[in-house]
Amino acid sequence: EQPIFSTRAHVFQIDPNTKKNWVPTSKHAVTVSYFYDSTRNVYRIISLDGSKAIINSTITPNMTFTKTSQKFGQWADSRANTVYGLGFSSEHHLSKFAEKFQEFKEAARIAKEKSHEKMELTSTPSQESAGGDIQSPLTPESINGTDDERAMPEVTQNSEPRAEPTQNALPFTHSSTISKHWEAELATLKGNNAKLTAALLESTANVKQWKQQLAAYQEEAERLHKRVTELECVSSQANAVHTHKTELNQTIQELETTLKKKEEEIEGLKQEIENARELQAQRDSLTQKLQEVEIRNKDLEGQLSDLEQRLEKSQNEQEAFRNNLKTLLEILDGKIFELTELRDNLAKLIECS
Repeated sequence: EQPIFSTRAHVFQIDPNTKKNWVPTSKHAVTVSYFYDSTRNVYRIISLDGSKAIINSTITPNMTFTKTSQKFGQWADSRANTVYGLGFSSEHHLSKFAEKFQEFKEAARIAKEKSHEKMELTSTPSQESAGGDIQSPLTPESINGTDDERAMPEVTQNSEPRAEPTQNALPFTHSSTISKHWEAELATLKGNNAKLTAALLESTANVKQWKQQLAAYQEEAERLHKRVTELECVSSQANAVHTHKTELNQTIQELETTLKKKEEEIEGLKQEIENARELQAQRDSLTQKLQEVEIRNKDLEGQLSDLEQRLEKSQNEQEAFRNNLKTLLEILDGKIFELTELRDNLAKLIECS
């Protein structure tokens, strides 16, 4: 047998008890190779972990290689009564392995058909004359792969190499939105405060004016009462005094009605003044909250800047670590291929000797 294609992958086998979970058979990535046996015309997948063969699977036409993710593939081997799984470092390596599997599976199918044709040609005439169909003998190749049509077990999270964690962007616009909201609220409160202050000054001026008018009305009423008394004392002008008294009483009633209205307006203005004071207290409270939010916003901006610096530092360290790993993998691949060439040369020297 000679290796015709080699790659590196993490090897897994299905748990024989649960038939669902994967069990790793190699602690690290190992070499997985396709071999061709020219004497038996057979293709096999072989992988060694040290001196232990962790994969020894003969490819049959009934086998199917299934890609279960971007970096993981599996196939069932009924002859070994197990399911093999391979975790690759990239999607390209998985696709290449799958292409080779399909190619060698087709070659195994053609070889099996040729072997059946040879068996039919070499069958004896006596067997043909005995009647009935000639049964081809059961070979390991015909038995292998009969269970491939069973449902493939689900691949757990441990079967695939972990992906790089994505870097989530930190929310930065939240604090600026809160700041803009409070600035708009403060501007509205300032406008309302200015309107209420103007209304308060106007109401105060009106109250003073109404108090002066009320005092003037009271003085006028007292003067009119005195005048009525003087007129009543004059008996010769009784009718005129009575008429004038009636008019004065009406005027007094009108003045009292006007006074009540003014008193009601004063009470309303007092209520507005109380409301204005409450709004002033609310404005002061909101102003204090706005100051606290601005201080917290500054703290959050400082924390955000610190986190961005840490994130950038972490990304730089991860990038350097990836570059080192890539360099190390390239060196290891080179060494492995050199060892493979050395092994082939030694094998040729042994054959020549």
